[in-house]
Amino acid sequence: MSRPKPLRKAVLPVAGLGTRFLPATKAMPKEMLTVVDRPLIQYAIDEARAAGIEEFCLITGRGKDSLIDYFDIAYELESTLRERNKTDALKALEPSSIEAGSLVAVRQQEPLGLGHAIWCARSFIGDDPFAILLPDDIVKSGVPCMKQLADAYYQTGGSVVAVTEVPRAHTNRYGILKTGKDDGRLVEVQGLVEKPKPEDAPSNLSVIGRYILTADVMKYLAKLEKGAGGEVQLTDAMAKTIGEAPFHGLRYEGERFDCGNKIGFLEAQIAFSLDRPDLAGEVKEFLKKYS
Repeated sequence: MSRPKPLRKAVLPVAGLGTRFLPATKAMPKEMLTVVDRPLIQYAIDEARAAGIEEFCLITGRGKDSLIDYFDIAYELESTLRERNKTDALKALEPSSIEAGSLVAVRQQEPLGLGHAIWCARSFIGDDPFAILLPDDIVKSGVPCMKQLADAYYQTGGSVVAVTEVPRAHTNRYGILKTGKDDGRLVEVQGLVEKPKPEDAPSNLSVIGRYILTADVMKYLAKLEKGAGGEVQLTDAMAKTIGEAPFHGLRYEGERFDCGNKIGFLEAQIAFSLDRPDLAGEVKEFLKKYS
């Protein structure tokens, strides 16, 4: 097998309204909510960079301009910090800088589903493989989740999605795999079903918000066919590529936090705080008051 094309591009769908976090998200994008001291969007970008990704496309909507501003250079702030010799603060800003020309933003003008959002990035994607990161999902792991997927992509030469087991009663909340060969970590994908009823689910292996896809998926997204919920479903388009090229699910190593809901978001705050040497001791102390 020839070496797959290099993975250099990532698409980040960030056009959602974030209604679960109102009123906080009335005037700011949900993806700018912070876990400890970094916004959700920063965790996603950092994870993508760890996989060798160099180009980023944000799929935005109205009122999301602060996401683009966040990755711009803040001349006045940086100048003030230098004058005051705030070297630690300047260093903290470094991850929020993206090389000129490496970040683009595309508007998804109507909320027509995840598949439609990815289709909006068609000019950015071209004929290249690309990653998708949903910033709602944060994965705490030794090796970043997207790096794990990238390694699997270079091994298999095809699409790879991050998967985890969910209670069978909850399959109607997720995209679910129909599985083939399974070595305990990498599983062959024979089919994909979006939000099946528990009795109809082909397995309990669910796709989470991390994907590496080949450009083949775009020809199916271009048809803009509506699926579950009357939306253009990415799962449906991915399913149609099965058989044309290798397609696998990866049981990633790490703990996923669903920051799209309040409980997952609060749990992530605690978990990532306890992982910080400068915070862990004090966090453990104040948690004792609430146990």
